[in-house]
Amino acid sequence: MKKIISTFSVWALLAVSSFAQNVRFTRSGLIEYKKTINMYAIIQRNINKDNESLLKPAFETYKQQHPQFRELKSTLVFADNKTLFIPVGANTSITNFFNDPQISMQNNIVYSDLNNNQLISKRKVFDDIYLLKDSLRNIKWKFTEEVRDIAGYPCHRANGLVLDSVYVVAFYTDKIPVSGGPESFGGLPGMILQLALPHENVSWIANKVEDINLSVNSVLPPTGGTSTNFKELISKLRGVFKSDTKTGSAELKALLF
Repeated sequence: MKKIISTFSVWALLAVSSFAQNVRFTRSGLIEYKKTINMYAIIQRNINKDNESLLKPAFETYKQQHPQFRELKSTLVFADNKTLFIPVGANTSITNFFNDPQISMQNNIVYSDLNNNQLISKRKVFDDIYLLKDSLRNIKWKFTEEVRDIAGYPCHRANGLVLDSVYVVAFYTDKIPVSGGPESFGGLPGMILQLALPHENVSWIANKVEDINLSVNSVLPPTGGTSTNFKELISKLRGVFKSDTKTGSAELKALLF
């Protein structure tokens, strides 16, 4: 009996060792994301009793001419514990009756150096270009038991709070042990492959993940633009939006994601 138990123990140890050797963790590569924006919900949110006589008919016309959801593409390259998020394709005006809300656009190139807690983001804010240099975003995450498969990777759900009041839902995979994600979102023990801002009516999801052996110098920060940081940019934008608190708050949040 002891011999049988000993033989079984050796077999089990070898099986576990073999499994561990065959588990591959993606440490560099490219991810393709799709951003989806519920335009009907965003526009409807900005219609109130003071403007409904003008905007309601315009909104009905808009719905006849445009689909409910707008989709935008982006890529994220990652290597050496660094990530670079890049929008794909140019943003174009999508409304005839409304100013394009910032949340419906994708203007940021975002570089994250996870080893040095550094974020460098090239951002278009209206007609100006800024090069924002700051520490990585601090998000308060709470882990859950929910799991789903995204782009062939098992992902765990975490709920977070960003900018003090914006609710975030993320699905990350520890099979890509890089604490990154779309835009400037991260801070989880793995790559974020799906992210939603439910109250902002916007989400990102990875369509494809390519496991590519990229060189150390293949992920570099953007350059150009007026140098600033989060605190300075927030102060500047609050000055721009001070006459319209409700719209300004929504636009300010969108510009800082």
